[in-house]
Amino acid sequence: MERTIGPDRPLRVILASRLYEPEAGAAPFRLAALVSRLESRGAEVTVMTTRPPSGERTTGRIRRWPVLRDRGGAVRGYLPYASFDVPLFLRLLFGPRADVVVVEPPPTTGVVVRITSWLRRRPYVYYSADVTTVAARGIGVRGPALRMVRGLERAAVRGAAAVLAVSYHVRDEVVALGAGPDRVHDVGTGIDTGVFTADGPVRDEPGPYLVYGGTMSEIQGAGVFIDALARIVPEHPEVRLHMFGQGVERDAIAARAEELVPGAVLFHDPVPGAELAPWLRGAAAALASVRPGRGYDFAFATKAFVALACGTPVVYAGVGPVGPLIAENRLGWVAEWDEEAVAAALREALRTTASAADRARRRAWATAHYSLHSVADRAAEIVEHAAHPRRTAAPGAAS
Repeated sequence: MERTIGPDRPLRVILASRLYEPEAGAAPFRLAALVSRLESRGAEVTVMTTRPPSGERTTGRIRRWPVLRDRGGAVRGYLPYASFDVPLFLRLLFGPRADVVVVEPPPTTGVVVRITSWLRRRPYVYYSADVTTVAARGIGVRGPALRMVRGLERAAVRGAAAVLAVSYHVRDEVVALGAGPDRVHDVGTGIDTGVFTADGPVRDEPGPYLVYGGTMSEIQGAGVFIDALARIVPEHPEVRLHMFGQGVERDAIAARAEELVPGAVLFHDPVPGAELAPWLRGAAAALASVRPGRGYDFAFATKAFVALACGTPVVYAGVGPVGPLIAENRLGWVAEWDEEAVAAALREALRTTASAADRARRRAWATAHYSLHSVADRAAEIVEHAAHPRRTAAPGAAS
């Protein structure tokens, strides 16, 4: 039986994030797992988030607010951030009591939480899935704008009772921003192996297909798959690429696809994990990438682990720690971020028939190493300790 947190009542937690389920992506999956784990340990959690494109409104503990979105449907950029952060300030200042607040980037949201937490005398935990300063530098932000981003991010992480980092690379960057090393914890990254499984419905399509599921921004550089596909379509005219997600490069990628391989690439809005899983199970391969030289060479492409949990091999392009993991464990094909190299990997994927044993092996590897449940366990312990350091044991996560 799970314990009740606190001496006489459950722990009260507020989660503040511009992204939450049913939106697809690593952040919504990660945060939903944390909420589920905290609740299973006896906590009462209120989620303050946005109204998604699919239109879900406030229900019970999930309190949604309408926000501005960019053309790709993402909450990204100064005005979209402000449309979430300004109301959030008032929601946190005058909203329900809490013992601790958990907040996701961007840093503007972190600063809002820092100020309101100071005013209401409660700690907060910053969940750092990435480092915005590094990303901004990688896409060419310089001068006063970069200094402003860095200042906001420093304020957000330095005021936190604890910082959750998704990898040791992120942890090191957060410490470099000035957060105390003893307060920055590498909790790891993972995927929901209960939703993404090798068993279950399989999408019935007329021919072989590939799947890209996730953000399409300058960080991922997913356009390389379009250029590579153009090289192999003459040999495999029946192949289709299904791309699920949003991002600032989606329109440009769609235009490039229409120019090079009309009809071969189909774009879909983000879907919940339960809807994406059948697509992944039936794919010849799933695609993932991290574009080099954009400040995110340390990024974990979580979409790769999602596919592996479904038993599907991955074609990975670019840099980062995921490529070596795929190569060393024979989980798919790895290529440089180059259309010719990626095309060669796609050819291999299309002429390889995966056996049931291969699918089971990939599934077992993903479950053993990147289960979101173990990540949520570690994160929940740290959140509890941040709220009541004198009542709870020091967190056991690596730090």
